[in-house]
Amino acid sequence: MKFGKEFSAQMVPEWQDAYMDYNFLKTLLKEIQRFKHRSRPPVTPGHGLKRKMTLYRAFSGLTRHNHPPSSPDSADIESQVILVDSVQKNGADSYETKFLMSADEGGEYELVYFRRLDDEFNKVDKFYRSKVDEVMKEAALLNKQMDAFIAFRLKVENPQGSFDRSAELTRIFNDVATSAATLAATTPSGARASRRVAHMDVIEEGGSISNHEHSDESGDEPKDVNMIKPMNTRVQEQKPNSIVAIRPDPLEVLKNVRINNTMETPRSTIKEFLNIPKPAELNFTRKNLKKVEEQLKRAFVEFYHKLRLLKSYSFMNMLAFSKIMKKYDKVTSRNASKSYLKMVDNSFLGSSDQVTKLMERVEATFIKHFSNSNRSKGMSILRPHAKKERHRITFSLGFLVGCTAALILAIILVVRTRHLLDEKYKIEKDKYMENMFPLYSLFGLVVLHMLMYAANIFYWRRYRVNYSFIFGFKQGTELGYREVLLLGFVLAVLAQASVLSNLDMEMDSKTKDYEAITELLPLGLVVLVVVILICPFNIIYRSGRFFFLTCLLHCILAPLYKVTLPDFFLADQLTSQVQAIRSLEFYVCYFGWGDYKHRENNCKSSDVYNTFYFIVAVIPYWSRLLQCLRRLFEEKDSMQGWNGLKYFATIVAVCLRTAYSLDGGMGWRVIAWVFSVIAAVVSLYWDLVIDWGLLQKNSKNRWLRDKLLVPYKSVYFAAMALNVVLRLAWLQTVLNFQVPFLHTQAMVAIVAALEIIRRGIWNFFRLENEHLNNVGKYRAFKSVPLPFNYDEDDEKDE
Repeated sequence: MKFGKEFSAQMVPEWQDAYMDYNFLKTLLKEIQRFKHRSRPPVTPGHGLKRKMTLYRAFSGLTRHNHPPSSPDSADIESQVILVDSVQKNGADSYETKFLMSADEGGEYELVYFRRLDDEFNKVDKFYRSKVDEVMKEAALLNKQMDAFIAFRLKVENPQGSFDRSAELTRIFNDVATSAATLAATTPSGARASRRVAHMDVIEEGGSISNHEHSDESGDEPKDVNMIKPMNTRVQEQKPNSIVAIRPDPLEVLKNVRINNTMETPRSTIKEFLNIPKPAELNFTRKNLKKVEEQLKRAFVEFYHKLRLLKSYSFMNMLAFSKIMKKYDKVTSRNASKSYLKMVDNSFLGSSDQVTKLMERVEATFIKHFSNSNRSKGMSILRPHAKKERHRITFSLGFLVGCTAALILAIILVVRTRHLLDEKYKIEKDKYMENMFPLYSLFGLVVLHMLMYAANIFYWRRYRVNYSFIFGFKQGTELGYREVLLLGFVLAVLAQASVLSNLDMEMDSKTKDYEAITELLPLGLVVLVVVILICPFNIIYRSGRFFFLTCLLHCILAPLYKVTLPDFFLADQLTSQVQAIRSLEFYVCYFGWGDYKHRENNCKSSDVYNTFYFIVAVIPYWSRLLQCLRRLFEEKDSMQGWNGLKYFATIVAVCLRTAYSLDGGMGWRVIAWVFSVIAAVVSLYWDLVIDWGLLQKNSKNRWLRDKLLVPYKSVYFAAMALNVVLRLAWLQTVLNFQVPFLHTQAMVAIVAALEIIRRGIWNFFRLENEHLNNVGKYRAFKSVPLPFNYDEDDEKDE
């Protein structure tokens, strides 16, 4: 793999604008190379270098004399190509390269190259400085959180404070001294004295004290660890009294700390809404301790992930500068890379080791306090293994695709050979379409949605949309498109096998007497799917199943949970599965009232069924409306209010179309038309302008947006046109389109399938826009709520 492709593949997607523009610099080098080829005199053939052929050439490999390296003389200095200086621009350090050979032929091309090279390096160095400053501030914040956590744990485990304070303090100080001595012996002296680093040392727990060192926030200069001299791994003991004079009792920290209320549960949301006063004192229980520990563990994992990406960012950019300068030397036959790369090594980007040291301290702290000093366990959490592609999944997928195709062919042959579509079977055919088809269409709609989601994942990966970060999947637990296709085709095979078994058993005179049992096949399949979905055992992608169930619960209890992107994204998917939800209602009616025994139903003649026919169609839109109101209340964003009005208009339109489909009066038809047109226009505008970020008149890409991931603009215009056409699928409900060879239930299923296809297209461009928003803000990490809040933090906020 060429370095340019590897460089692009290793980029943090949300930081891609902050990386060196390697491809553009390569383009400048190609221009220099083309100029040199044009200006180079043609080589006359036959006048090349000639060498006398002899059998007696001396072998110089072992007899060559080694000359000592000569010191640079004036000629070497005069032959320098560039001079790199550090300058101050806008109050910040930056680097400027002076090209000394600009008078040479083609020197203006090289001058442009070095100007752009400086711009790229200063951009990278500035970004890296800013991110290092951020992580150092976060490290200081995590230090304070660990202070409170250790004190909280001590209070829970020793509520009465029954321990030998003097002996415990002596042991703690000895551990501190030993750790410091070890660090001094393993750290280079130059690194120790080069800069100050915020401390996140391993915190030892004792009876009532935590022994980490003072952080740099105090303003005092840190003492050199060389002052602590290990002598045969034995450390001179100090008196406990001296320690007490230096370090205050950490339990005093709890006086200025309270547990944050993140409003993540229905109970906490209701209390916040009713303004119920929060408890003034901390509740020292093991339940709260476990909750705090889990929150801090997530915070440390995310912080460590940020440090790893920051280290990778530094390494890849330094490697890119090295590669591009070596290419420059090769193209121009100069020796400028040595001088420039020396500057790179001495810059903050190349010489700073703050991130590396901070990673070591985070590892030590996490292993000590969250992994019970088990390093392998702690590192497996901090550095989860990348998910491997398994060949058995690909094989199983291919096998199931073949089974699906075979079953489809078998169903077609059964229908054709037994003349089930002939007029003499019209009554039985109508019964089947009215009773059995809605049961099996549920699986068809779900499988189609899974296939569209698999296609979404494939293209998100292809165009480097960081969907796993956007959805908040844990690293290594997200499903790839192969896994989603595998699940979809498993469900398709089971559903088609059930259809084929139902047809075969019904047409066979020996098994026709058991037709009541054959009707239960789709119900058994639904029960099987539900059982697998809620199965607590670690089989069939348990983490993915539980993530889905959690988001589904948040959608059902929409206003009581904090709204995140996975929650409202799933609710949007459910708005496209209204017909599938109605099929579930039909399951309850058909099997609950015993109609399956006679293959006939009186569902639509029941007022209860018709009432719930309205309700189940409105539930997904109602959930989205409540989510918008929750976000409006929390974020004070007026756009959420307008979005809520859009869903309210859709609810009214759906109810009116449902009323018209049940009643059929002209009045219902006119009102349904009016509100459906209003809802469709508003939804179209929101899809294209807000969700997709398109139709920007002044964009670089006319009527699209400035940044596009798909290189073909026609794809975006085609997607917009398809979205408009598929949005109007509701016209079938109002205009009553009839196709002679299609049953009404088949037409309903086709319209529902078109809506699912539209939703699949919407998904790709919605996440593309979200990804580009993250790229614009360099947002590559989740914000993890911290468990503790200090009183001084509240004062600063005020």
